[in-house]
Amino acid sequence: MIMVLTLMIYSIAEWLIRKRMQETGETMPNQLKKPTQKPTFKWIAFLFMGVAELTVWINGEMHLKIANLNDNIIKIIRLLGQDCEKYYGLEG
Repeated sequence: MIMVLTLMIYSIAEWLIRKRMQETGETMPNQLKKPTQKPTFKWIAFLFMGVAELTVWINGEMHLKIANLNDNIIKIIRLLGQDCEKYYGLEG
C-alpha cells in the first residue's frame, strides 16, 4: 500500500510540473542538455540530490538555510507553488 501511495504522489508531482511548464511556456534541460517541457520526476529528483538544509547558530540564534539551489531547481520550486516556495525560502 505504501508503494502504491508513493507512486501516486510521484505521478501527481510529475503531472503538475509538466502542466505548469506547458501553461507558462517554461522549459528545462533534460539529461542531454536539450530543452524540454516534459521532464521525468526521476530527473527532477536527481537535480535535487545536492540540495541540503543547513542549520547555523550565530550569537545564539538558529538560522536555517537551503544550500545548493541552482536556476533549474528554483524554476521547479516556483512551478510547484507558494507552499513549496515558502519551504525553500523563495517567497516574495
